[in-house]
Amino acid sequence: MADTMRSGWIASGPRVQEFEHALSQTFGGRPTRSLTSATGAMELALLACGVGAGDEVITSTQSFFSTMNMIVKVGAHPVFVDCDLVTRAIDLEQAAAAITPRTKAIVPTHFPGALGDMDALYALARHHGLRVIEDAALVQGSEWRGQPVGSFGDIATFSFHPNKNMTTIEGGALVLPDDATARRIDVLRFHGIERLPDESRDVREASGKYNMSDVSAAIGLVQLKQLPDFLAHRRVLADHYFEVFPQISNAVLPPSGLEGQSWNMFCALLPFEQLGTTRQDFRAALRTRGIATGLSYEPSHLTTLGRQLGYREGQFPNAERIGRQTVTLPLHCGMQKQDVERVCSAVAEILA
Repeated sequence: MADTMRSGWIASGPRVQEFEHALSQTFGGRPTRSLTSATGAMELALLACGVGAGDEVITSTQSFFSTMNMIVKVGAHPVFVDCDLVTRAIDLEQAAAAITPRTKAIVPTHFPGALGDMDALYALARHHGLRVIEDAALVQGSEWRGQPVGSFGDIATFSFHPNKNMTTIEGGALVLPDDATARRIDVLRFHGIERLPDESRDVREASGKYNMSDVSAAIGLVQLKQLPDFLAHRRVLADHYFEVFPQISNAVLPPSGLEGQSWNMFCALLPFEQLGTTRQDFRAALRTRGIATGLSYEPSHLTTLGRQLGYREGQFPNAERIGRQTVTLPLHCGMQKQDVERVCSAVAEILA
């Protein structure tokens, strides 16, 4: 990073190009573009697919809010469906039933530990002529039938936020199906500017600014080299969680033992009412022991925006249960096995 800053070129330049090439190699050589965030990647992916006013996009309500936000931002309507309780993969039967003549795309969100049935997902999309934008922000390094997520299919978005599998501090990427789509992203990610033959510039459609800096790309290049080690260490921690997590009746843990899956976080669904406590009190008790937790994720359809779009409680029971009972426990490369043991011991002590 320091060398990049001393070079005098700190905005998008040679480091960004190098980073994008290195990323592309991890996705089987597919066109890859870096951006300032995965949220921006989702917005540009929707625009590249021609999604706009009057269109519908089918997506799981169990996702980070950015998916819903970007669908609404481009003028389309998010059509929510439920998810599997354990894998959190989008419910493809509900997705199939939700398809209408206005449906333009399906946006599945992938979660750590297991992917949904990717073959069935793409078969459904092909049958109805729909685009697929995979929200792969949490699963860089996961595989489907031996192929890395992003190396096949339509479009995939990735996140390099500090809580993801690798970081550029802030940042994201789009993996694209062809060079034509990549060229469109090149235009959309920098004000919609196109270069004319005489080297003057033109703008055909309004767009924003999403280009990554060379400083961030320099960090990304080093992080990408370490990604295999990061993934292996996270896998060790996740495996140890399964070994030492206390036995709790009616608790739901992520899928375990599947090969080729990355681990970005470890989410446990705990029956707090049955256990005689509340999630708020449980998290506070962990916090007093120096253990931070998160909530991943509240269902999008029950946000104020989701309700304004016509959704209500009771429509998607799996996602709603996940939203009520999830506690995201620490899992990051600064931890060792003994840290996992301390977390699990604290969980058992509090619930006892």
